[in-house]
Amino acid sequence: MNVDAAKVYIVEDDDAVRESLQLVLESVGYKIKAFANANAFLDAYHGDMAGCLVLDIRMPGMNGMELQRKLNERNSILPVIFVTGHGDVPMAVEAMQQGALDFVQKPYREQELLEKIERAFKVDLDNRESLQQRQVIATRLQNLTPRELDVLRLMIEGKANKVIAIDLDISQRTVEIHRARVMEKLEAHSLAHLVRMVMAVDSALLHPPTTNS
Repeated sequence: MNVDAAKVYIVEDDDAVRESLQLVLESVGYKIKAFANANAFLDAYHGDMAGCLVLDIRMPGMNGMELQRKLNERNSILPVIFVTGHGDVPMAVEAMQQGALDFVQKPYREQELLEKIERAFKVDLDNRESLQQRQVIATRLQNLTPRELDVLRLMIEGKANKVIAIDLDISQRTVEIHRARVMEKLEAHSLAHLVRMVMAVDSALLHPPTTNS
């Protein structure tokens, strides 16, 4: 995954507020990309953007909540911090229910916003590391043969080798070989570890495929 260098993305229609915030954040070492409206940010958005989004909730045209919904439709994991006026707090709470990380009320203290941005960067890093790990696991799953996938599903159900052999109409020794290959290919340290990895990327594998009788 080719992730961009982490930045604070600012979407704020007030030129003076946007420029002032940019100067403050740059002064403490953050890389900044600022936008005057939501459409401009959405046009520039791609899934490898890292860092966080500081987003004004009330703007002409597309407002902050509408932008958040569009980002959710694109499965964005970029943490969102909403900047709100006093009367916008209920909207900000609703936005958090839709996945926003936090909100700060105007007029805000610079230190308060800096603390929220620092937290957002950590959340974003954790999310991206987790996503990267899921992609590694998904690649390992793709390397399994169809028979190894059959054995994996039954392993996840907790079935013993003898039962797996009966279910698949193969020898117990063949099950043992497939089982060892599954553990090796997925780099699983235990059955519990195996189940957690599979749950992280493909919960459908936890259930055997249904067949018509």
